[in-house]
Amino acid sequence: MVSETPSGLEEWSQRPPYKAHRTEEFGTVYWTGKCHCGRVTYQINRERPLDVKYCHCTGCQVLHGAPFQWAAIFHKSDMTFTHGTQGLNFYNSAEKQHAHHLPCKVSCSYCHSPIMDEGRNVILLFPSLIESKSGLEEEGQGGRNVRKIFEPSCHIFYSQRVVDVRDGKPKWAGMNDSSDLIHE
Repeated sequence: MVSETPSGLEEWSQRPPYKAHRTEEFGTVYWTGKCHCGRVTYQINRERPLDVKYCHCTGCQVLHGAPFQWAAIFHKSDMTFTHGTQGLNFYNSAEKQHAHHLPCKVSCSYCHSPIMDEGRNVILLFPSLIESKSGLEEEGQGGRNVRKIFEPSCHIFYSQRVVDVRDGKPKWAGMNDSSDLIHE
């Protein structure tokens, strides 16, 4: 059953990260992001992600068309879509349905750029879409020092990998800290 607000909007669309914020409510914007075509834009008010990981699970491989997914983890309240749910497409891979049933994949409905994975408590944003805001000083070419904020701490589901990555980072068979470590 879909729960609606008195205005007829679905309840989840009135919560972070979809609820529109006034600038003074949201706070300092450290990062902005956008899809490939620029129709979907968002802001992030947290200076650093909670964590950053590479996920090698087969679901990420298939849904991203890549050997692994690079994800920066944030609280839902750390991010807001500039235009609410306008232009967003939702996909629940477990149910194979286009629906906002958590966990779900969120993409642009026009260019189909993957934007994030939404879980029950956090979101996994894709750092390749994120740009620096003036709140952080960029150093070097392309803001390389700022981008170090999005340096992954580990690899998860490495037992499902399709390519070996020799980067010295911890590699977990499943979720980090709750599965076996795999040696390079």
